[in-house]
Amino acid sequence: MKKVFSFFLSIILILAFPIYAEAEEKPVEVSAKSYILMCINTGDVLCASNENERLSPASVTKVMSLLLVMEAIDNGKISLTDEVTASQNAVDKGGSQIWLELGEKMTVDDLLKSVVISSANDACTALGEYIAGSEAGFVKMMNDKVKELGLKDSVFENCTGLDDTATMHYSTAHDLAVISAELMKHEKIKKYSTVWIDSLRNGETELTNTNKLIKTYKGITGLKTGTTTQAGFCLSATAERDGMSLVAVVLGSKTSKERFDSASALLDYGFANYEVRKPAINEKNITNVKIKKGVIKEITPQYSKAKEILVQKGSGEFRYVYKINQEINAPVKKGTVLGSITVVQNKKTLCEIPLVSPTSVEKVSFKYLFKKFLKLF
Repeated sequence: MKKVFSFFLSIILILAFPIYAEAEEKPVEVSAKSYILMCINTGDVLCASNENERLSPASVTKVMSLLLVMEAIDNGKISLTDEVTASQNAVDKGGSQIWLELGEKMTVDDLLKSVVISSANDACTALGEYIAGSEAGFVKMMNDKVKELGLKDSVFENCTGLDDTATMHYSTAHDLAVISAELMKHEKIKKYSTVWIDSLRNGETELTNTNKLIKTYKGITGLKTGTTTQAGFCLSATAERDGMSLVAVVLGSKTSKERFDSASALLDYGFANYEVRKPAINEKNITNVKIKKGVIKEITPQYSKAKEILVQKGSGEFRYVYKINQEINAPVKKGTVLGSITVVQNKKTLCEIPLVSPTSVEKVSFKYLFKKFLKLF
């Protein structure tokens, strides 16, 4: 009887005080299949969900196309004033376009702003063909760049993101964030990605930016929208405030408003909670290193430019731990590590900056002493 009573008492308690599983709290409310927020300065991921899920990226594909175009411009392979002749292949591209005509000539500059501002598929194809000789050659360059960047989850079949006939064309929020970050290292892209309205053909063709955040978001620097039935509404949005640059990639939103709202929320979260700092090295604490049996008796270690560090706002000051060898045996090669500077915050090591020899130092030898003796006399 006691067992039966205990059983019913347990049931009553369970019903009266239901047990809830503690849900994982997300820092930002995002309406998308996958997303990521990344710091461009450091490569750190601030928050993400399903960021490695392979999805159709639609026209956000063009961040890779644009990266290759900007590299070709910056290394002198092509010039903004070069004239490109439209091929039949470029003219036949559907979706967003500037309605190129077969044989029409247009400068790289005009084609580039058509791609960035209006996401023109015909202009993108024409640029790709001009750089690589064919669209297929340009797509190979895109996939080679994927490997060069160390990305594992991106394969491109075309340079536009049109996916109605594509069978193996995919990327991820993570990969697109990395590619976007690489693209934003080319400062010239901002000349196009921050423009709201422009025109071509002496004002006959108007270009309006597909990225609505250009008008509304403080510090926006770009970058690329994408929309297809298969991909949904996608966006790679970049912005900069107080020296910190962020990229928010949103894939698979159900509406255009959702993608812009989600990207804005991600960027807001990043700017509200994080900042980038540069370590402040006190060179007075970098002591000389004696060179035992060296032709130079001592050298001052040097350090490379300290990288920026992403930290939470209000997380405390940096502390620096200097560890430097007092003495080292000759010979010493240039670049030999002589010590380090460890940057610490709240007992957590943030980074370690190596201190190296600025020059090579030979060991004292009979030949060296003999030459020195001859110079004296």
